[in-house]
Amino acid sequence: MFEKLLSIDRRIIFIFVAVALILPLFLNISQYIAISPEVSKIYDGLEELKPGSKVLFAFDYDPPSAPELQPMAEAVLKYCFKNKLKVYIIGLWPQGPMQANLAIEVIRDDPQFADTPPVYDQNYVNLGFMSGNELVIQGMGSSFQSTFPRDYQGTPTADLEMMNGVNNFSNIDYIFNLSAGYPGTVEWVLFAVDRFHATLGAGNTAVQAPQIYPYFHAGQLQGLAGGLKGAAELEKLVGFYGKGTKFMLSQSFAHLTVIFFIIIGNIAYFATRGKKKQ
Repeated sequence: MFEKLLSIDRRIIFIFVAVALILPLFLNISQYIAISPEVSKIYDGLEELKPGSKVLFAFDYDPPSAPELQPMAEAVLKYCFKNKLKVYIIGLWPQGPMQANLAIEVIRDDPQFADTPPVYDQNYVNLGFMSGNELVIQGMGSSFQSTFPRDYQGTPTADLEMMNGVNNFSNIDYIFNLSAGYPGTVEWVLFAVDRFHATLGAGNTAVQAPQIYPYFHAGQLQGLAGGLKGAAELEKLVGFYGKGTKFMLSQSFAHLTVIFFIIIGNIAYFATRGKKKQ
């Protein structure tokens, strides 16, 4: 029996992992999600903001990173709109502002926002993408309108009501960066935090998060959410459950499946090792 287990076709294992990933999406079950100090700090920073405070969202990722970062964006945007915070959106990645629009469309379709859907130039503005990487951040430290002369829709930013009195980072109460790489959180720390003393929280892919933790421990980041777990924690804290929580359950099922096969494989290996020697 153990020899047969060792000779299982790897494609069968792939099928089991696929089932473990897909099945939880159709199950109405939940799992306990522990809140890490890094994610808790993001929520604490948002809680300190009064209605009317200005929050800058930097969408620095593209569709391949959306499964991890889009749930974070939706959760924090919902919190901002619920608590009447003003949202300003930019992107250092070309696809970033489009990801922001997709997140807002999800919020508009949410029954919880049926009576108070986000309204452009009243609750949020999307200033769009600007090339230049960290030079864009440096330019925003001097003038938002000079750096972004037109918004995502082509409207002059000077004509936007929400841009009145918003000149640079000194007029922004909180920055939330969603990052999948370069340019992203590191550049926001170096140019917005270190140079202009902005308050910054970040959501990162699981691959990038280990690179960002030193900035959090050094006090340059107010909070940090990493990967799907970070997304699920944010959803729990703000009280809006979405894909982060659902995908986290799938990820847990897949991990348990892989662990199961590792244990079975090791048992089979050691059970047959002595027989092979004989």
